[in-house]
Formats: sequence, structure tokens, C-alpha cells
Amino acid sequence: MPSRPRLVLAAGVAVAALVAGAPAPVEFVPATGAAVPPAPAPSPAPAPAPEASGETLRLAFAGDVHFEGDLRDLPSAPDSTLGPMSDVLRDADLAMVNLESALTLGGTPAAKELEDAAQRYWFRTGPAALDLLARSGVDVVSVANNHGADYGPAGLADTIAAAETGAVAVVGAGRTDRQAHAPYRVNVKGTDIAVHAADASPAESADPTWAAAPGTGRGLASTRGPGAAALTAAVAASAARGDLVVVYLHWGEEGNACPVPAQQDLAATLTAAGADIIVGTHAHTPAGAGLRDGAYVGYGLGNFHWYHGRESETGVLRLSVRDGEVVGDEWVPGRIAPQGGGPAPLSGDAAAAAVAAWQGLRGCTDLAPGPGPVAAPDPVVADAPPGLSSFASSIEPLGPSVLSAMRGPDPATCPVPLTDLRLLTLTHVGFDGRARTGELIVHAEVASDVVEVFAALYAARFPIERMLLVDEFGGDDNASMAANNTSAYNCRRVAGQPTWSNHAYGRAIDINPVQNPYVLDGAVLPPAAAPFLDVDRTGATPAPPGVIADGDIVRQEFERIGWEWGGLFSDPDYQHFSAPERP
Repeated sequence: MPSRPRLVLAAGVAVAALVAGAPAPVEFVPATGAAVPPAPAPSPAPAPAPEASGETLRLAFAGDVHFEGDLRDLPSAPDSTLGPMSDVLRDADLAMVNLESALTLGGTPAAKELEDAAQRYWFRTGPAALDLLARSGVDVVSVANNHGADYGPAGLADTIAAAETGAVAVVGAGRTDRQAHAPYRVNVKGTDIAVHAADASPAESADPTWAAAPGTGRGLASTRGPGAAALTAAVAASAARGDLVVVYLHWGEEGNACPVPAQQDLAATLTAAGADIIVGTHAHTPAGAGLRDGAYVGYGLGNFHWYHGRESETGVLRLSVRDGEVVGDEWVPGRIAPQGGGPAPLSGDAAAAAVAAWQGLRGCTDLAPGPGPVAAPDPVVADAPPGLSSFASSIEPLGPSVLSAMRGPDPATCPVPLTDLRLLTLTHVGFDGRARTGELIVHAEVASDVVEVFAALYAARFPIERMLLVDEFGGDDNASMAANNTSAYNCRRVAGQPTWSNHAYGRAIDINPVQNPYVLDGAVLPPAAAPFLDVDRTGATPAPPGVIADGDIVRQEFERIGWEWGGLFSDPDYQHFSAPERP
């Protein structure tokens, strides 16, 4: 399986990334919630043609998944999977499904006031569902659908928190509209892939949680309102950087195996913006698939793991991609039993009939036939260890969506104007060894140095639990530390003093506060860091993961750029690094 980050946070105007060991710089250009021209977007400027890898990527897409009714306890079973067709997902280089649930065990049911009262359903499952999906071979899951916010803002907050540390990449939700529309990016077999997701189904509520927009806070990616332009802009940005662009949509009309005009229009818009593959689900039945204007479109994948089998026909869409082009498509058919659960694969005459029926669904679409199955698969190296994607970074001014989410004192009272600050988007390694993407805000004068430091930390595989703006914790430093969050800018005073902290100048960074506590007047902050208070930091013995110690890569890199370590303070602040004061 390719290594994967969790919830992919936002970036913006890209700069050349510092890539450890990579042959060329990487740019990181995600979605933005800012106003953009109406769809369809203009065609992106052509990117340099990538060097042909010669390898064939195997992508697998399945439809709606949830764990309701008799399946509710399934995720907690240690060996549970999506059933026998999980093997089809595991065989792929990248596999994706749609999770038709909020990832929460809390929250309260959303109003869904725009939905027919007789058709209101609320689905949820705990974070263990991500572990089940990972065991089933799933690499990426979309939560951008008409159940992703079923348990209100609190439930969506739980979903986002689960995504940060879960075993599967989650797309389609975020703390801001910018994050919700940002793609998941990964490099597989030398191909950069950007996976976008959005909900294009009818609105069930006017609450902004269901369709994130600038200034609305947490929400799902949607094509309603400004979301259509945001998704189109995000796709165009990914296409401009030369990614293989995949868009997974929650779209169509329930029970209708033919695409409705809105689907066809959206497919045309996204194809014009540069999407290479557009697939989706929501109708609870498979729909036609094929080629249009150089892109591959699958209008419907049906249910895949469901609490009943009334719509039993399903399957996995397998696509073969070589040098950015879909060179093979195959429907691997399955059937859900009457009691529900995961589908069983079909074989023999039943499989042949199901494939023929699936091919016939193209008749009511605007699509040309796909290229058909690829006969000879590439050889697979069974024991090849998973690698990490290349380090990527960007440096950009604080845009409207960042500014609208900022918490804390009035910026006019802070020691530096916000125009002097920069948003950094950085790849880092999590404690699970997988690549993730996070954000820091620092002063413009130190931005490039900080990027260099984190490029070195990434190359050394130094683990960082999470890297979110402190605004995601309401500007509360204690809450950020308790979440083991690595952060930088925070317009606050030194604890217990009237002077401004270096964080208020964007010239300080705290790393892994739980593994690296702040000891103030004998108190350990955060309290969860107490077990790490007496860890040997001399470098004489190997330090536990995430701990900062003498002579390690963290000390080396920050000292190289002239920053001071708080572990040397009279009140040790092991998590803290700060830039020298300006003359």
C-alpha cells in the first residue's frame, strides 16, 4: 500500500519544495476558499510532460460503505474487514471508497430540515472504522456526502480529529472550507496523484456544516454554492502541477442508473478543469462508465458494504493507468447478501452476465467505451516496504480563509502585523510512520529557514504527532499542548509575564509538547507529558520517538539556523525553539 497522510490541510500559492533526495522540486498547490471565476474554469497552463515511468498503476474504486443495523459492532472486531472482496482492494496500488457516516460516537442528530421527514436517516460509526477500512485494503475514504455531518458540528469535529491519526487518508472535510476542498496527495510508482472529493447530492440542511464556505468554519466539501467553483479551482491547480487528478463525488439521483443532467454538466466542468478520473456514488445502484474528452468517468458505483441487500448488485471498478492515461478498465462484480454486509465476488456465468449488464449501463450516458481490461498485470514485489511521498512545502501570505479562522487578541494589538506573517504547508511524518501534511504560521523573515528544518526532519523520519494552526484550538496554548500539537504563531504573552512571547512574533515553534514538556515552577505542561519529564535527553541512549535530545536532528537543524532550544532554559521548555532577537 502507498504510505498516506491523514486529513490533508490547506496550502496556497506554491513555492519550490525542498525535496530530500528527489530529482526535482515539488510544488504544493491545493484548493482555496477564495472567490474564483464561475465554472467551468479555464484550462490550466500545460505542465511539463512527466518522464514516462513505464509502470502501470492499479486503482480500485468501490461505492457506499457504512456500519449500521446488525453491522454496528463490526469495526470493533479486531479482524473485521469489508468482506471477501477486500482482496480486490488490497491488490490495488490505491483503493478508495465512500464512508456514508460521521466518524463519531457522540454529537446530536442534525436537523436535516430540507429532507422529506420520511427519508431522514442518521448514520455514524467510531474511529475504529478507519482501521477496518485499512485492513480491507482501502487507502483513501471520502466523507463528503449526505451523512458526513449527520451528528452536527460536534460529530464533524470528531470526524476531523479521527482523520488526523487514522489508518486511512480522509478527504472531503476540514476545519475550514480551504481544508475541506484540499486534495489528498501521494506518489505511487513515480506518479503524483491528487485525490479530491465533494458532495454533489441534494442539500438536506441549510446549515453551513454541510457545504463549507469561506468563514463558516468546519464543514464538508460540496459543489453547492461557492463549493462548485472551489472544487473546480482545486482540480485545475492539481492538473497544472502535473498530478494524476482523481475526483470522487457523491452525486446522482437515488435509484436512477442513468446520470442526470447535473452530473453530466459537472463531469464536463471538471474534465475541462483537468480531471483525469471522475467517479462517484449515491444512487445505491451501479451506473455507466467510460471515456469523455480524455477523462474516465464512472457515474455510479452502487452500495458496497451496506446494512441490507435490497440493492444487491455491486462491484469494484479497477482502472489501469500508465503515464497519466487510463489504459484499462474492468468491472469486478459482486453481490450483497439479503442480510447486508460486504459483497461476495461473482464467478463464471454470473460474473459474465453482471459485467455485460454493467457495460450496458453506458447506453444512457454521454460516454464512449473504456479501453477494457489490461491482460498482463505488472509483476508485484511482495515484500517491498512502503515508501513515503516526497517532502512538499509552500510559503504564502495569510489569505482570507486563514484570517477568518484566526482566534485570539485583536490583531491590531499584536506586536507584528499579519501582513508580516506567512502560512507554511509542510509534509511531516506521523508516529505511525506515514506521511501527513500540516500547517505553521511564522514570520516572513524566518519562513525559508523553517522549511529547510522541516525538510531535514522529514528526511530523518523524525515523528510529529500533528501540526495544526493554534486557531484550531481557539488560540488556547494549553489545549494545543494537550493535543500534542506542533505549532508556531500565537499572539500571546509569556506565561505569567506581561511581555510578548516569541510566538506572538512568529519566531518560535513548539514541537511534540507531550514528549517534550514545559516545566514551569515545578508544574509539567501539558499534564500528559509527565511520563516524559525524566527521559534521558543527553543523547547517551536512544530517545523515545518524538523526544528532542542533545545532538539529534531537531537540535542540529534549529541550531544550524541559529535558533535557541528551550530545554536549556532555567525553567526547561523542551518543546520550544525560538529565533534570535533581531538587532
